Amino acid sequence: MHQIRRELLSWEDVDKLVDHLLNQFNTNYEGMLMISRGGIVPGGLLAEAMHILSIFTASVNFPLELPEGDARLLAWPKYLQFPEDDLLIGKRILIVDDVWGSGRTLTSVRNRVASAGGLPHTCVLHFNPYRNLFDNCRPDFYGAITDAYIVYPWEIRRGQEGIMLDT
Repeated sequence: MHQIRRELLSWEDVDKLVDHLLNQFNTNYEGMLMISRGGIVPGGLLAEAMHILSIFTASVNFPLELPEGDARLLAWPKYLQFPEDDLLIGKRILIVDDVWGSGRTLTSVRNRVASAGGLPHTCVLHFNPYRNLFDNCRPDFYGAITDAYIVYPWEIRRGQEGIMLDT
């Protein structure tokens, strides 16, 4: 069985990724939609640097009670939280998450923003093209490409035993 490589990032690493992302944007955004929980910290950093005042959150859940294997990847998302359509209509919305792995979450959120009449763009700190389920789809903006399981500094617990990873 193939063991997944883990990469532990520092706050300095995250700052470099945010700076790299900031250099990619060529438009002003009228709102930001942060996907909870992974998009909250990077979204906050980007919103502050970009002076975005309209901040929204989305919480998306994919059911785990489906049959094992690939069938689980075809499940429809359940939106636990999402902004009302009238807040998105005609607005350029930057959708932020930490990682684009399979792409299911960001693709479904992007499509929902577009169907509400918004103009969505997706942004992540890391893009994993090796797990991506969508051949012709990728984030509009990303800080780095990876094949590793990324552990961000806000995901680390510090205890008497030193640094422990949340699993």
